[in-house]
Amino acid sequence: MKVNTNYQNISDSYLFSTIAKKVNEFAAKNPDKKIIRLGIGDVTLPLCKVVVNALKSASEEMGVKETFRGYGPEQGYDFLREKVQAYYKSHNVSLDIDEIFISDGAKSDLGNILDLFAVDNTVLVPDPVYPVYVDTNTMAGRKIVYIDANASNNFLPLPDESMKVDIIYLCSPNNPTGAVYNKEQLKKWVDYANKNKAVILFDAAYECFITDENLPRSIYEIEGAKTCAIEFCSLSKMAGFTGTRCGYTVVPKALENGLLNKMWLRRQTTKFNGVPYIVQKGAEAVFTSEGQTEIQENLNYYKENAKIISQTLEKHNIWHIGGKHSPYIWLKCPNNMSSWEFFDYLLSNVQIVGTPGSGFGKNGEGYFRLTSFGSRENTIEAMKRLDDFLK
Repeated sequence: MKVNTNYQNISDSYLFSTIAKKVNEFAAKNPDKKIIRLGIGDVTLPLCKVVVNALKSASEEMGVKETFRGYGPEQGYDFLREKVQAYYKSHNVSLDIDEIFISDGAKSDLGNILDLFAVDNTVLVPDPVYPVYVDTNTMAGRKIVYIDANASNNFLPLPDESMKVDIIYLCSPNNPTGAVYNKEQLKKWVDYANKNKAVILFDAAYECFITDENLPRSIYEIEGAKTCAIEFCSLSKMAGFTGTRCGYTVVPKALENGLLNKMWLRRQTTKFNGVPYIVQKGAEAVFTSEGQTEIQENLNYYKENAKIISQTLEKHNIWHIGGKHSPYIWLKCPNNMSSWEFFDYLLSNVQIVGTPGSGFGKNGEGYFRLTSFGSRENTIEAMKRLDDFLK
């Protein structure tokens, strides 16, 4: 037996595990102090009523012989795929139903999609970046190259024609920075990928936060994208499914003349038994008119939290981006502090937990991520503490 030695090339500790350890140690020494967590991007509002009712109804079906469901289609039930298809259509993107694959979330598929690609492909990721992109390719032993995202390009890097890569990760709205590509910028990436016969893995998990009609919510709004891009999306942030687990991936048939679509179907039918029927019925309710109205109320709640955070940072002249079309606020650490210094500074002085930017790559050093997914009460209290401390 031989182990995969590529695992030796990744950190033993996941970023958020290190954060949890530091917070737990502080809490043990300071049991009287209330810690407010604005770090990990988990939602706090409950599932909307129409989703809960659908989950209940589907559960009842599973207890009746005539409506019981066993194994379902690995690519998802048509009733949900049709709803996703209509959702894309509402954003002027036409998809065939067999280009849509239901999954247990974008994170899983972003890693699993690598089964389709040879190990000797070169992978391009922006820095700073969501750690899963890097870690999953490191585990497989692929060569990874980075493109700088920084203040000079508003954390939205554009392709470098001198670089020759095969797999490109893009996330918009971005995690961790909250930056959003416009159509002209994405067109440059699409043109680069088609010219170089590369594939773009486009993470659209936060598309639901975009309200500006001029900003693309899907890469398929860009001409030529269907021949070079796979898109990943999730109900985790859109509808609070972080604990319920459901998302979808689009693999266009125009990509490699349908080869990758067929390969992904084969991969899923071999290694995946599909998302539970009950969960898919809950997800179907998300895309009803009632569901869209209810989840928009939740999204507006998080957007208001982001506004509260942003206003406090503006008051103290702390540079930041994100928040407007994203649940993330990306700020410059004051007084030239390092990311972990600022983490310790906030935790020890005002008991606010955020995410050190350095955990997302070298260009994240000196920056910090806050999220708007906390409760309104905690967000207000956290910003009051910060405001009072910085006065």
